[in-house]
Amino acid sequence: MNRLTQKKPRRSSKLGLFLKITLILAASILICVTTYGIYLTKKAEHAVNNAYEAVENREVSDKRETKVEPLQDNVSVLFIGIDDSETRGQGSDGSRSDALLLATLNNKTKTVKLLSIPRDSYVEIPYVGYKDKITHAHALGGTLATIETVEELFDIPVDYYVRMNFDAFIDVVDALGGIEAEVPYKMLEKDEFDRYTIDLEPGLQELNGKEALALARTRKQDNDIERGKRQQEILTAILSKVASASSITKYDDVIEAVGNNMKTDMTFKEMKSFISYLSEGMPRVDTLTLQGYDDMSTGIYYYSLDEEALEETKHILKSHLGLVPESTNVSGISNDDSEEQTQSDSTNSSASQ
Repeated sequence: MNRLTQKKPRRSSKLGLFLKITLILAASILICVTTYGIYLTKKAEHAVNNAYEAVENREVSDKRETKVEPLQDNVSVLFIGIDDSETRGQGSDGSRSDALLLATLNNKTKTVKLLSIPRDSYVEIPYVGYKDKITHAHALGGTLATIETVEELFDIPVDYYVRMNFDAFIDVVDALGGIEAEVPYKMLEKDEFDRYTIDLEPGLQELNGKEALALARTRKQDNDIERGKRQQEILTAILSKVASASSITKYDDVIEAVGNNMKTDMTFKEMKSFISYLSEGMPRVDTLTLQGYDDMSTGIYYYSLDEEALEETKHILKSHLGLVPESTNVSGISNDDSEEQTQSDSTNSSASQ
């Protein structure tokens, strides 16, 4: 009996020591995670503050009465991709936009409409008062001219812009460990040093930043519409990867990449609000494509937009932003039917070109 009674305190002592060690480890991990979370928040705030660039003489869109609140209102964001490198593009002076993607976010349904705007679209550029390729708007008047052109084209407000160069694109994809994307055909493309080193076979595969950029930019074997669709797919893949990122350490590199190569008129508080769209998983993203046709009537290639299809697209975007009633569109059919028809027609139009 004495031996048994002597062992109990030892077991209790060992159990107590184990619990203490466990609690200390748990507390240490919690402190580390909390500290790292604070560090990332501060780093993110610093990066966004450095990236902040308000549009001159524009506090709110002329198509809004008051400034929107991302957590309360439906909002739109214009993504502008530019190539400001000397080796890959025109350099920092007079850079044209290489990619234009317009996203509308509906707070009630937690859905996103993502529209790719072909760079050669022949549109009115209010900044200069004449029609030209939409890609030239940025070279003619920078971010303001691009925003005004998009607002004029679709008759909706552009609430925020995000302008990224391709270094940011490459670094973000690499920081996320690559993305999965479908390569439609064999590709041999140039890298950032103007060398043909990016060699891709067709099929679904993991791509690094340089490979993803090459896929987003190529249009040698198809057209600007298919190129726009690839850009939509790649942006969706990036958002999906961000929403499901398993390691918090990835965000450190993402923040650094974005902060060094991005400009936006979002404040840090506003940018955090957009995280709500990803906090519960990837939102539904509906992609839209502008219908049109190849036009060489002036001796210069333009992509002329189909006016009827443009009106349909405008109404879809307005409805998603809550600017017009959602029940019917301009042709009198439901919005859901209209969107399916628009995307189906776009696919058929692209295939026939």
